[in-house]
Amino acid sequence: MRRQVQYLALAGSIGLLLGALAFEHLGGMAPCALCIWQRWPHVVALLGAGALALGSPLFAVIGAAGAATSGGIGVYHTGVERGWWPGPSSCSAGGDLSRLSPEELLAQIMAAPVVRCDEVPWEMLGLSMASWNAVASFGLAALWLASLRLRA
Repeated sequence: MRRQVQYLALAGSIGLLLGALAFEHLGGMAPCALCIWQRWPHVVALLGAGALALGSPLFAVIGAAGAATSGGIGVYHTGVERGWWPGPSSCSAGGDLSRLSPEELLAQIMAAPVVRCDEVPWEMLGLSMASWNAVASFGLAALWLASLRLRA
């Protein structure tokens, strides 16, 4: 039973990554920096798949940590989108532009990313992609942790 739950959690991380890539490459929705950050912890979980093949409980811990980390980034990203707190200056609006010279302002505009982290490009049932990633990732983390309590 343990392996089945772990395979389900692993499939969840794969599904989230494939979904993100489908929105990007098939749907034409370019990701912002925080969107990319949310993907890497799931990649870490996939890289630990070797431990799953060896039957090591270490993979479940790696998977849970990866999923929870992605969920945490998703919560942070949701807060940036909703204006609860500021996001990284590299992909969010804000700051005092009045002190910049025209040349500095132009340089900042030219260096700004095309996709902003503080805008919600897609929503379903009132939740953004970042919010849905957080919900799904915390659910996957719970699956990973539950698998540790199950018999092999």
